[in-house]
Amino acid sequence: MTTFPVHFVWGTATAAYQVEGAVAEDGRRPSIWDTFAHTPGRIADGSTGDVAVDHYHRYRDDIEMLAGLGMNAYRFSIAWPRILPDGAGAINQPGLDFYRRLAESCLEHGITPYATLYHWDLPQPLEDAGGWLNRDTAERFRDYAAATQAALGDVITNWITLNEPWCSAFLGYASGVHAPGKTVGADAMKAVHHLLLAHGLAVNAIRQGSRHADLGLTLNLYSVRPATNSPLDQEAARRSDGLQNRLFLDPVLLGRYPDDVLGDVGVSEWFGHNGSDLQIISAPLDFLGVNYYSRHTVAGPIDGVFSDPSTISASPGSERVTTVDTRAPKTQMGWEIHPDGLLDVLRLVHDRAPELPIYITENGAAYEDVPNPDGSIDDPDRRRYFQLHVDACQEAVRTGLPLRGYFAWSLMDNFEWAFGYSRRFGLVYVDYASQQRTPKSSALWFKTVLARQARQGQ
Repeated sequence: MTTFPVHFVWGTATAAYQVEGAVAEDGRRPSIWDTFAHTPGRIADGSTGDVAVDHYHRYRDDIEMLAGLGMNAYRFSIAWPRILPDGAGAINQPGLDFYRRLAESCLEHGITPYATLYHWDLPQPLEDAGGWLNRDTAERFRDYAAATQAALGDVITNWITLNEPWCSAFLGYASGVHAPGKTVGADAMKAVHHLLLAHGLAVNAIRQGSRHADLGLTLNLYSVRPATNSPLDQEAARRSDGLQNRLFLDPVLLGRYPDDVLGDVGVSEWFGHNGSDLQIISAPLDFLGVNYYSRHTVAGPIDGVFSDPSTISASPGSERVTTVDTRAPKTQMGWEIHPDGLLDVLRLVHDRAPELPIYITENGAAYEDVPNPDGSIDDPDRRRYFQLHVDACQEAVRTGLPLRGYFAWSLMDNFEWAFGYSRRFGLVYVDYASQQRTPKSSALWFKTVLARQARQGQ
C-alpha cells in the first residue's frame, strides 16, 4: 500500500440541516429545508430535520469520536439562518458562538475545521423574495460570507463557498425534488448563474477581509461515458457532461460558459447579457472540492424514444439523454460503483487548472445497516466501497494528480434530504430514538488504515 503524503488531509463531512437539529434555538429561523420538510409528501418517510442527530448539543462528543478514528479534518457547514436569520440584517451572535465552539473543539482535538458556507439551507425570507432565481440573493450571500469569515477567521481558515450548486439549481428549481421544490424549467439556469455569482462575490469579499483564508468551491462531478461509440450515444455523453460538469467547471476555472450547453438549453441570450459576471465567477481559488459518488453511462434515444424515461436527468436541456445500467454493483441509492470514475473527475479538473489543489470533499455509500445482537454494526459493503475509492486516491497521488485530501461522507447517519432517515451513509450508526452513536466496522477499518498511514509517515 503506497503511503499518502504526510500532510494529506483525512476527514469526514456533514451538513448543518442534516445533523444539527435545534432548528428554533438561539435565534435560528426557518430555511427552505425547514419549510420543504414540513410540507406533506416532500420527504419519503415524512420526517424532518427538527432534531436530526442533535449535533448542536452533542458536537463535543462527536468531535471526540471523530478524533478517535484518527481523522485530522472535519468538514461541516454553517447554517445561514443561524447567522442571519432573515438572510440579511443584524448578525445573530448566538449562531456565531456555536460555530466558534465547534471549531475550537476541533482544534483542541488536533482536527482542522473546513467550513462550508452554503449547504442548501437558504433563509426562507430570501426564497420568498425569489431565492436563487433573484440576483439579489447572490449579493446577500456575499454579505453573509464576509461577515461570517470576519467573525470566525481566527479559528477557521479553510472555507468552501457552496456545496453542489448543481443540486441547488436543478433539484431545487427544475425537478423540485429538493427545497424549495420549484419546477421552473429552463429558468433554473438563472439559479445556476446566481449561485456561481454568489460564489465569486464571496471569494472576493473574503479575500478583501483576510490574507490568510484558503478558499474553495465544492462541485458534484460525475464521470460520463457513452454506452457505445455511436453518434447518438456520443451526443448524449456530450450533453450529460455539459450539464453535470462543464457548466460549472468552465466558468469557475476558465472564465467562460460552454456555448454548446447554453445552446442546448436555449439560454444563450440571457447568459450573454450577464457575461460581465464571469470575471467575478472565475475569481482565483486555493483549491477545488469534488464530491464523487458514481459514473453516468449514457445513451441517446432509440428511434427517438427513451428506453427508460425515468432515468432522464433533472437538468433542463437533457431531454435526449438516458442512463444505461452497466450491471455494476450498486449502493442502496441505486448508484453504480465505479471507483475508476474518481480518477476521471480529478483529470477533468486537472486538465483545466493543472496547478490547482483538489480535495475529495465527499465520497460514501448508503446501505441498510442492521445492528448485531451485541449492538455492533458490520457493514462490509461500505467498507469495500471505501477501500476501492481510497485505492483510487492512491493511484491519483501516484500519477501526480494534485489530490490533497479525502473526506468520507458522512461522519454519522443523518437526515438524508428527501429520503429522510431511510438512508444511512454514516461511518457511525445512530439510533435515532436514543441518539446513541456506534462506530460501524467501516469506521474501525478507517481507524486501522489511518493508524498505519501515521506509522509509515513517521
